[in-house]
Amino acid sequence: MTTSVKVFGSPASTEVQRVLACLFEKNVKFQLVKMDNFKGSTRRPEYLKMQPGGEALAYQDEKGSLVESRAICRHVVNSFPNQGTMDLLGEGAMEKALIEQWLETEMHKFDPPSSELVFYLSIAPTLPEQDPKDDSSLVAASKKKLEKVLKLYNQRLADSPYLTGDKFTLADLSHLPNTEKLMSIKELQEMFGKYDHVRRWWVDISERGPWQKVLEVAKQAPPLA
Repeated sequence: MTTSVKVFGSPASTEVQRVLACLFEKNVKFQLVKMDNFKGSTRRPEYLKMQPGGEALAYQDEKGSLVESRAICRHVVNSFPNQGTMDLLGEGAMEKALIEQWLETEMHKFDPPSSELVFYLSIAPTLPEQDPKDDSSLVAASKKKLEKVLKLYNQRLADSPYLTGDKFTLADLSHLPNTEKLMSIKELQEMFGKYDHVRRWWVDISERGPWQKVLEVAKQAPPLA
């Protein structure tokens, strides 16, 4: 039996992984059509994200198509409210607003420096035309930005197991792809290790079954560079 839900993109991409994590959390059957549009020097930080300009992430179902991962996740949760993990977008106006607030924080405060660090510390060294010395000031600036965000998260997570309270939501899920890549870099592992509550939160959300399924799919992806 074929499924009406299709995802087009590389499972190595953080944006595709975010969508897959949501689909697995909601127990939605889907078809992944693997595409790899990011090779060599074109894989700059902005290309870790698959936006319309990148043209490498697309979601389709019987209602239409979308290309931005967070919008796709919201659509999936709203389209399949009665299956899989419940309340990923919250119950009631206040809880929903809180989730949206932390999703905005992830998108605008966490994602930019973390994507930059993944590129400069993990991908750029594999590119023959890239000189790591040229990136040292950019790495330092991104680390400073990320550290500021982690301090904020640590304060929040001191009061609750998840960013928005006692339940795992899209606000937590949205952090999974970039954090997974950050935690593969020793110096960034050490940065996270300084924040007890962030570290506890990461162990919790990264061990979830749906995310482990995403990592299994990602193992079959082509290399990043």
